[in-house]
Amino acid sequence: MAKPEPKKSSSLGFGGRPASEEQEVSNGPAESPVTGAAHEPGGRTKPGKRSTESEVYDDGTNTFFWRAHTLTVLFILTCALVYVTLLEETPQDTAYNTKRGIVASILVFLCFGVTQAKDGPFSRPHPAYWRFWLCVSVVYELFLIFILFQTVQDGRLFMKYIDPKLGVPLPERDYGGNCLIYDPGNTTDPFHNIWDKMDGFVPAHFLGWYIKTLMIRDWWMCMIISVMFEFMEYSLEHQLPNFSECWWDHWIMDVLVCNGLGIYCGMKTLGWLSMKPYQWQGLWNIPTYKGKIKRIAFQFTPYSWVKFEWRPASNLRRWLAVLGIIFMFLLAELNTFYLKFVLWMPPEHYLVLLRLVFFVNVGGVAMREIYDFMDDPKFHKKLGQQAWLVAAITVTEFLIVVKYDPKTIMLPIPFFITQFWILGIVLILTWTLWRFFIRDITLRYKETRRRKQEGSAERERPPGNSSRTPVTSGRSKLNGDTDPLRQRKS
Repeated sequence: MAKPEPKKSSSLGFGGRPASEEQEVSNGPAESPVTGAAHEPGGRTKPGKRSTESEVYDDGTNTFFWRAHTLTVLFILTCALVYVTLLEETPQDTAYNTKRGIVASILVFLCFGVTQAKDGPFSRPHPAYWRFWLCVSVVYELFLIFILFQTVQDGRLFMKYIDPKLGVPLPERDYGGNCLIYDPGNTTDPFHNIWDKMDGFVPAHFLGWYIKTLMIRDWWMCMIISVMFEFMEYSLEHQLPNFSECWWDHWIMDVLVCNGLGIYCGMKTLGWLSMKPYQWQGLWNIPTYKGKIKRIAFQFTPYSWVKFEWRPASNLRRWLAVLGIIFMFLLAELNTFYLKFVLWMPPEHYLVLLRLVFFVNVGGVAMREIYDFMDDPKFHKKLGQQAWLVAAITVTEFLIVVKYDPKTIMLPIPFFITQFWILGIVLILTWTLWRFFIRDITLRYKETRRRKQEGSAERERPPGNSSRTPVTSGRSKLNGDTDPLRQRKS
C-alpha cells in the first residue's frame, strides 16, 4: 500500500515563497513545509486562510484511530440490546426499570451522535470526543426543558430520583459578616477571616478563569467579565446571601489573585500556542520511542491555533456581538448560583461540578464557532451547532430560575444600585451612538467638504499653470539655469 503524500498548502510549496505576500505565519518559522490548518483529517478544505490562523504540517496518515467505526458501534450496541432482551431477567422494580430505561435511551442517542453527528471546528484529541459533548448538550437541554414544564414541587421532587439527598432546602453560606483582615479580638488566630475564605472555591476560581481565558483569547474581555461579575455580586447580594462578601474578598482575592492569576497564566499559554509549530506525523512513522511518547502527549493539544481578534470598535455588528458574548457569559455565571438555589442543591454537590465540567468542554467550541461566524460570515453563513445549543441552554436555565423562584428574582433592587446601572447603560448607549453614528456622519461630512474644496480650488486655478514644465537636469538647476539640458546643448 503506497504511503500517503504529505498535505501541502495551496499557498506554500516546498521551500517556495507564499503565493500571497499578505499571508502571515503566526506560529513562527517552521522547519518543514506547512499546510493550511483547515486541512484536518476528514475535514473539508477552506477556500481561504486568515492571517491569524497558524500554519500546519500534516503527513496525512490515516490510522485505525481516525477511521469511522459505525458498523463496529452498531454491532456492539445490538449485542448489548440482545443480551438485555433475551438473557437478562427484567427486575420487578418499576422505579429501577424507569431509571434504567432512561439511561439506556440516552446511551443509544450518544452512540448515534458520536458516530454520525456533524464534526465541529476541533479535532484533537479526537473528533468523536467533541461529538460526544455535542450530544450531551442536546440531552442536557432536553432535561432542562423537562424541568421547565414541571411544577415547582414536582421539579424539586424529580431531583430526588437523581440523588435521594436532594429536594431538601439548604441554608446558603454568608461570606460577609466580619471583614477585618486582622482581628485583634481573636488572640488565637487573628487572621482567621482570611483562612475561612480559603476553601475549595479559591483553586476553582483560578482554574475556571484560566480555562475561560483559553476560550475567549483576549485579555481585555476577560478582565471586563471578571470585574463585571463582581459588580453583579454587589448588585444581587440582596437576593442571594452568598453574594455578600467582604471588599477584599471581591477585589483582592477574586479579581487580583484568583481571576487575575488565572488570566495571566492563560495569556501565557495562548502565547505559547500561537508560536509553537504545528507539525503532525503519524505515530508509526516516528522511529524513536521518545518521539512516539511525545506524539501521544501532543495529541491532547490543539491541531492548529487561531488568534482571536475581536476588534469590537471596528463596526456596529461586532460591537453588538461582543456585548452579547459578555452578557451571555455573565448570565451563565449567575445561573450557576441561582440554579442550585432554586433546585436546592448544595454547592459541593457533584451535579454542580458536572455542570461546570460540561461548560468547560462545550464553551471553547462555542466561542470558536461564534468567532468564525463573526470573522468570516461569507464562509460561515450560520451560527455553529454548539454555540446555538450553549445559548439555548443558558436561556433555558434562566427561565427555570424565573419560574421556580420569581419572588427572589423580583426583589426590589436598592435605589443606589439602580442609579449605578442606569448610568452604565446610558454611557454605553452614548458611546455607541457617538462611535458608530455621530462620528461616522461627522467624518463623512468632513471628507465631502474637503473634496468640494479641492474641486473648487482646481477649477479656480488658471489654465496656464496646469501645463507641464519640461524636466530639467539637476546640474542646470544648481547653476540657476532652468532651460532643458537638450536646449542648452543645441
